[in-house]
Amino acid sequence: MPDKPTIAIVDDDASVRDTTKDLLDSAGLSCATFDSAESFLQSKSTCAIRCLVADMRMPGMTGLELYSHLVSCGTPIPTVLITAYADEQVCVRALKTGVTCFLAKPFRPEDLLACIETALRGPGQVLLPGAASST
Repeated sequence: MPDKPTIAIVDDDASVRDTTKDLLDSAGLSCATFDSAESFLQSKSTCAIRCLVADMRMPGMTGLELYSHLVSCGTPIPTVLITAYADEQVCVRALKTGVTCFLAKPFRPEDLLACIETALRGPGQVLLPGAASST
C-alpha cells in the first residue's frame, strides 16, 4: 500500500492549526504543522509535502507569498489558502497565480477536505461557506 500523502498546515493561529490537524487526522490523512511560512521553509520537508493548507494572512510571509516562493523555486505544491478576510479581488488574484482552492473562514470540514482532495488531483476551484461542491 502506498504511503499516505502528507499535508502541511501553515497558520500562525495555534487553535486553527490544531483543529485542522485533528480534522485531517480523523480523515486518515498524514499532516505536519508549522506556525509560519518561514518555519515551513526552514523545515526542509517541502519535498515530502503533497498539499499545503496555508493561512492567507500571517506575520512575515503570507500564504500567497509562500505559494509564489515555492513556484519560483521550482517546487510548486498544490495549495489551499484559507482566510478570515475573503475578498473577491484577493481570491481571483490567488487563483490566477495557480492556487488550487481559496476557502473562507469559517469553513465547513467537508469543504476543506474537498479542497484537499482537489489539490491532490489538480487545480482550480473556490469554495465559500455554504457552497460545497457536489460529488
